[in-house]
Amino acid sequence: MSRPRENCLHAEQGRGWLPAWPGAMHTLVFLSTRQVLQCQPAACQALPLLPRELFPLLFKVAFMDKKTVVLRELVHTWPFPLLSFQQLLQECAHCSRALLQERPSTESMQAVILGLTARLHTLETEDGTQPLCRKHALRVLDMTGLLDDGVEQDPGTMSMWDCTAAVARTCIAQQQGGTTDPRPAPIPVELLDAGCLRRVDLRFNNLGLRGLSVIIPHVARFQHLASLRLHYVHGDSRQPSVDGEDNFRYFLVQMGRFSCLRELSMGSSLLSGRLDQLLSTLQSPLESLELAFCALLPEDLRFLARSPHAVHLKKLDLSGNDLSGNQLEPFQGLLQAAAATLLHLELTECQLADTQLLATLPVLTRCTSLRYLGLYGNPLSMAGLKELLRDSVAQAELRTVVHPFPVDCYEGLPWPPPASVLLEASINEEKFARVEAELHQLLLASGRAHVLWTTDIYGRLAADYFSL
Repeated sequence: MSRPRENCLHAEQGRGWLPAWPGAMHTLVFLSTRQVLQCQPAACQALPLLPRELFPLLFKVAFMDKKTVVLRELVHTWPFPLLSFQQLLQECAHCSRALLQERPSTESMQAVILGLTARLHTLETEDGTQPLCRKHALRVLDMTGLLDDGVEQDPGTMSMWDCTAAVARTCIAQQQGGTTDPRPAPIPVELLDAGCLRRVDLRFNNLGLRGLSVIIPHVARFQHLASLRLHYVHGDSRQPSVDGEDNFRYFLVQMGRFSCLRELSMGSSLLSGRLDQLLSTLQSPLESLELAFCALLPEDLRFLARSPHAVHLKKLDLSGNDLSGNQLEPFQGLLQAAAATLLHLELTECQLADTQLLATLPVLTRCTSLRYLGLYGNPLSMAGLKELLRDSVAQAELRTVVHPFPVDCYEGLPWPPPASVLLEASINEEKFARVEAELHQLLLASGRAHVLWTTDIYGRLAADYFSL
């Protein structure tokens, strides 16, 4: 099991007032930059005098240390066309700490958003003057790639939902303003350039199919959109209704307008018997497809295996779909079709027991480029896990396997065990400790100590499509 991170201080920081990170390596340039940002008002005044090549490191340090005043001013005066979190917050030559693998702080995220709105306000209200940022106008703010573990661990950090809410609150405040506010009257926020937007994420909504059918036509105007995330789209062919059918047909027509779509997430959508209708409307093959908890039928999986999408898939999420019965054979056919390209496979809570896993291993091991395999919440035994570990030797690119607690480690488990029981029932810690030790020894013996086998579903950075 993963252990909580601990704060520490680097020896070279000496005085003890500089926060550090376990194992992080810093250059003198980094430490000097950190020192400059200790006095935020002075740092903001100095920004126009600094070479723009320093801005990326200034951004990382300000984001890391929650220097919100400086961070807001950096975004406000950003001198490049692109501000990308994936580029700026990764491990770099000056600091080995990868902020993308941590949940972002609330203060830093809000500072970035406020800096953007301040920049837009400046551009709209200037009268014939040339601001610092106009020569190299910021066109794309790319906030993709942030850790989204789905749980609330720290009130000082932000989940994906927190980020969404912060953006909404900022935009509403910017548009409403107030009569007692001494600042100039706020203007409507026009953030989205139809030629630049790459992702729209509407997963956290209660709009339903009817509401989405109103919104999607507006989203479809972004012709270069590459990623669309929608949840709770109900098009179940087993329970049709007149209004539901009309809304679903209209939704399909609008989905056919996206010409550059490469990632589609439809989690928790009832798509039983309808996957062919949805995917047939798309103009180009998908490279990432998330169909978690979509109640897929065997015919849905067969269609996907035969479709042009299968041979292009890099990421596939079928979590929550029962693959243990009639769905197993078409699922194996889908894996066979996607074997040459698949990098990330998520199969959480798919009712895969040892019998189904062993029958699938021959085709699963043909996915030789696979980097991530998620099997949490499946009723697998220690024997099944050891067989998987041995057979996965052929997958040289494999780096992470998120596996379930073996059924051997539970007491009095019903069979077949429902997913809810596997997720909530207590385990025998001593038995599981022996399991972990044995798996570790097998990894060492096979020369693959670098491959992470873990039960921690929240500590792993979910592969973002744009980083694949």
